[in-house]
Amino acid sequence: MPRFSLIVPCFKVQGFLRECLDSVLLQSFNDFELIAVDDRSPDGCGAILDEYAGRDPRVKVLHLPENVGLGRARNAGMPHATGDYLFFLDSDDTLTPGALQAMADRLEEAGDPDVLVFDYARTYWWGGTRRNALAEVLAEAGPGTFAAGEFPRILDLLMVVWNKVYRREFVEAEGFAFPPGYYEDTPWTFPVMLSAGRIATLDRICVNYRQRRQGNILSTTSRKHFDIHDQYDRVFAFVERRPELAHWRPYLHRKMGEHCLDILAKPDRLPPADKAEFFRRTAEKFRAYKPEGALVDGEVGLLEGSWTGYRIRRRAARAGAEAARLAGLARGAAAARARSGWAALHARRPLDPDLVVYSASSHRGMLGDPAAVYAKARRIAPQLRGVWVVRDEETAAQLPSGVEHVIVGSRRYLEVTARATFFVNDVNWPGTLVKRPGSVHIQTHQGTPLKYMGADLLDKPGARLGFDVPQMLRRADRWDYSLVANRHSELVWERAYPCHFTSLRTGSPRNDVLVNGGDSDFRRRYGIPETDTVVLYAPTRRDYRRLGHVDRIDLARFAADLGEGHTLVVRLHPSLATGPARGMGLAELARRGVVVDATDEPRAEEVMLAADVLVTDYSAVMFDYANLDRPIVVHADDWPAYAASRGAYFDITAEPPGHVSRSYRELARLFASGAWRDEESARLRAVFRSRFCEFDDGRAAERVVRTLLLGEPLTGPGAVRIPGQQAGRDALASA
Repeated sequence: MPRFSLIVPCFKVQGFLRECLDSVLLQSFNDFELIAVDDRSPDGCGAILDEYAGRDPRVKVLHLPENVGLGRARNAGMPHATGDYLFFLDSDDTLTPGALQAMADRLEEAGDPDVLVFDYARTYWWGGTRRNALAEVLAEAGPGTFAAGEFPRILDLLMVVWNKVYRREFVEAEGFAFPPGYYEDTPWTFPVMLSAGRIATLDRICVNYRQRRQGNILSTTSRKHFDIHDQYDRVFAFVERRPELAHWRPYLHRKMGEHCLDILAKPDRLPPADKAEFFRRTAEKFRAYKPEGALVDGEVGLLEGSWTGYRIRRRAARAGAEAARLAGLARGAAAARARSGWAALHARRPLDPDLVVYSASSHRGMLGDPAAVYAKARRIAPQLRGVWVVRDEETAAQLPSGVEHVIVGSRRYLEVTARATFFVNDVNWPGTLVKRPGSVHIQTHQGTPLKYMGADLLDKPGARLGFDVPQMLRRADRWDYSLVANRHSELVWERAYPCHFTSLRTGSPRNDVLVNGGDSDFRRRYGIPETDTVVLYAPTRRDYRRLGHVDRIDLARFAADLGEGHTLVVRLHPSLATGPARGMGLAELARRGVVVDATDEPRAEEVMLAADVLVTDYSAVMFDYANLDRPIVVHADDWPAYAASRGAYFDITAEPPGHVSRSYRELARLFASGAWRDEESARLRAVFRSRFCEFDDGRAAERVVRTLLLGEPLTGPGAVRIPGQQAGRDALASA
């Protein structure tokens, strides 16, 4: 008996069907059967299904004699299912890699619940991807099982059939089946969820929900949308037969009203001439199913009025929204004028020679090189006043106690930036910040560059999508000093940013703690045994993929292959921290203790200090980690694609800091054999360190404070100022 029976109805999806089937058949978990139902599709779906069945015994095909619709096609597949769990996958959607294994693991952990609810991401025809907006509900549910009454928020999730798997014996015992018509998921999902005694959740994206430009049934303008009324009749009839579910009637009553009004409000659902009739029928149902004493407020209250009243309220709401938008624009313009005047007022005052303004990673907090400079300045130059610029109050709340800060764009921000003598940042300041004569802008950068930066991106249209290179260079014209950790960086920054700054061979301030062997409590905080070998996996983003995330390694498999005595720590690129990347499996693996997710750790240095070996692809973290003189493995399975799409200043596979793997098999072999830390690894690392850790001597932050903030002579091995290019006409901008 297989673990899963996937039932896939097919109708007029020949362009998407192979991708759907491949996403299932190529799963790492193989204990399943795929029951494909050809719903008398007039295109090539039937032939495609027969082709797949002919070469894979896990695929069974049913050819229906007539078209019966999505719901009844699913019903046709159910009697043929023999698996423990039923999974209804739409034939234009796809499974994410590793989805079935994640489901199987979670089902085992939860003790075979009646229903397992998992996450999904919308994938748009134009290439975008957006995770379910209510994904946090899955995490909030916790690791145990529950009934809907114990955690009602589970019903806030999209009430569809394909974001769940169902214990087959539970479905058969309850006699659940799909009705005909549109919105067939409604009278299935509500009865199932309200009847299930044990529900579990999986905080992982398992399905890519395709958003087609055309061809989506529910986006077709038709009177078939009136079917929603019959579907809710079935829901209420089910509750009527189950007295123990009577307390759900007020909830279902409101949900029905909201659902129907949502259909009515969408411009592509109902023919305009039929909208009045749809409203009246909905209002009739709303009155008929209204429980005694039910509170009717908000938008659903419109259903107790007339069609004319509904239209008036809708028009008033649209007019109010437009008025609010215009008022907001007016307020914003007035505030901008006020801020401009405030800044101009303070710009007449002399610069404060002791005021230093810091920012890092687009105002994300006290991070990186600016944080290291700030900390050193507080120790050796307490007369200097350091003020951090942060993006919002939430970020400000995460700053250590006693750290002075301003919110970007605020009046205090304008006051501070108008008076400051020194500006320390690892990216550019906003374009609105005017550089006053006598002020000093210090650019620390964010590590040593491997990938193309700045003006070098002009030849890489994909990598600079949405990135204004001329504007960026005009902002870089404000730089006075550019800090470098090696001659490679010095050459790259002068090429990538053709501006008139001075390069300063100070080393990277954030690397001082790595060179000097600072303390880290990372292992203690995450409960990692001191005897474990910590493998830090730090992948970077990909410019050849929209949103930048590509899973290059099966994390669960890698953790298992590393074996006992190893802890796999994962740190995603900061730009991927809030996207769908963690939902592709990292969050769930971290919850189960398979890996440690260090993406949100504010200080990357503490993570690196705790790691015994770094596995990365093309992340700049390798240049920092090399200061620890610990093994590094470069996993370069897509190097040609990465180099072609983003551009690279040298071939990291030819001049690596350690062994290079070009497939997962090679990566696993390096660790299984112990070659990751052999003599050749040490030799490669020594060559790499001599080139890229040249100026990192553990005194970079002190050197910056004394030289640039206090005006003392520049000292240190190889310390030298490299004057920049002469300021001149901005040919790029004028072109």
